Amino acid sequence: RFIATHKEFEDWAEGRKELRMEWFYRDMRRKTGLLMDGDEPEGGKWNYDHDNRKPAPDEVEFGGPMQFTPDEITKDVLDLVEARFGDNFGTLRPFWFAVEPGQAKRALSHWVKNALPSFGDYQDAMLAGNRFLYHSILSIYINAGLLDPIEVCRSAEDAYRAGDAPLNAVEGFIRQIIGWREYMRGIWYHHGPDYERKNGLNHQRKLPEFFWTAETDMRCIAKTVEQTRDEAYAHHIQRLMVTGNFALLAGIDPSEVHDWYMAVYADAYGWVMAGNVIGMSQFADGGIVASKPYVSSGNYINKMSDYCGDCAYSVTTKTGKGACPFNLLYWAFLHRHRKTFENNPRMGQMYSTWDRMNDDKKQTILEEAEDWRNRMGDGDRV
Repeated sequence: RFIATHKEFEDWAEGRKELRMEWFYRDMRRKTGLLMDGDEPEGGKWNYDHDNRKPAPDEVEFGGPMQFTPDEITKDVLDLVEARFGDNFGTLRPFWFAVEPGQAKRALSHWVKNALPSFGDYQDAMLAGNRFLYHSILSIYINAGLLDPIEVCRSAEDAYRAGDAPLNAVEGFIRQIIGWREYMRGIWYHHGPDYERKNGLNHQRKLPEFFWTAETDMRCIAKTVEQTRDEAYAHHIQRLMVTGNFALLAGIDPSEVHDWYMAVYADAYGWVMAGNVIGMSQFADGGIVASKPYVSSGNYINKMSDYCGDCAYSVTTKTGKGACPFNLLYWAFLHRHRKTFENNPRMGQMYSTWDRMNDDKKQTILEEAEDWRNRMGDGDRV
């Protein structure tokens, strides 16, 4: 189920001041030979992430992941789950996941042929009316042991070698598996189970109820929670830059955020969720995984999705009635944690922008952000 052994990760980590995924990923490329041209990376670069940031397309040609009809055993299990856990979060039916390796391999072939060519360009995009775009949902099958991760990567590489998929798509997909997936497992075992209780920013607010009900006026949050409830799936940008971004900006206790992710996603296991949530999403590990917090105002969500167009809030409004909460909370977060981040070279421009605002504008932002967080904490609809 994994490509790197615990010892290989520990040997790689020994003596390093920073355990950054990119360097581990390059070693994994060398080990596996995936997308290598001799000793050099295919195409001359290790990482083509810069090419994988296009906003959502007008039309999505992929019809979605392959779906399967439940067999009798699966139906019996569904009935059992419904009887014992019918009130739990989630939508049980329709159930269309693969449940055995043969089905999972068919799902892999379907995705490689029909979606992989466009996956890279639009992997960060989000559409309210299309929950999967060009994503594979294969993480569910890989983490459950139905697919061998190296075989999945070979299938994608074969498509590139055959001229059926571009390098940026294949490299981005392979990086998610032999890079992020293997790295997060290594971080989990390297730091031990207490890692998931780290709270480096001392965030203490309770997880709001709308993470379970989707009853919020923030359309991006509502749509992502609704999708999570119905599909037990959301792709990495929805998790990182919508629900995760909001939780970080709002100051939610990272252990509660982690527990929510563990409860709601079909690909969730402790070894993969701890690093992704505590480290990458909530920066609660103090920078072990990420070199800066992944936070943004509403502008990023607006650029990469169609969520904002019909939202009750205005993404272009910075303060006052109808101002997007992400806009308010973003600046309040930076102000609140200035001592921690102001000397981070990747965040200098953010603080320069904040410092150019006049004092009255800053005070308005901070007061409105705190009022909004308090109303959220009181259970008001926000």
